[in-house]
Amino acid sequence: MSRATDRLQRYLDDELEECRNEDVERRLDELSTLEAGLGAERATRELDVLSALANETRYTLVRALVAAEEELCVCELNAVVDVSESGLSHALSELVDAGLVDGRKDGRWKKYRATNRAVALVTVLEGSVSDE
Repeated sequence: MSRATDRLQRYLDDELEECRNEDVERRLDELSTLEAGLGAERATRELDVLSALANETRYTLVRALVAAEEELCVCELNAVVDVSESGLSHALSELVDAGLVDGRKDGRWKKYRATNRAVALVTVLEGSVSDE
């Protein structure tokens, strides 16, 4: 029996007051189902989204777009963050790839807006931090 299974058996024995091999096997099956439901591919996509927000410039852009509640031109976004045009373009590209912003060409201008995913994430993050 592996160390993890041995620890699980001790835990179940403590919780159930008497643990049988069937109890351990049942719990391992339940945990395996839980793990399969999480999905490695989905976790990778979710981590990509979180990674896109884990940069001050990108997070500031997302927050500005969420707060604006409308499309903003690249020239407007450039006034919000202190980065080069190249840096801004790269940051916006990563946010588009993560599904946090959508961009469209409007004549000679490029405009971006926050996606519903970005709005939801910023709302959750704002609600999770106290102002103290």
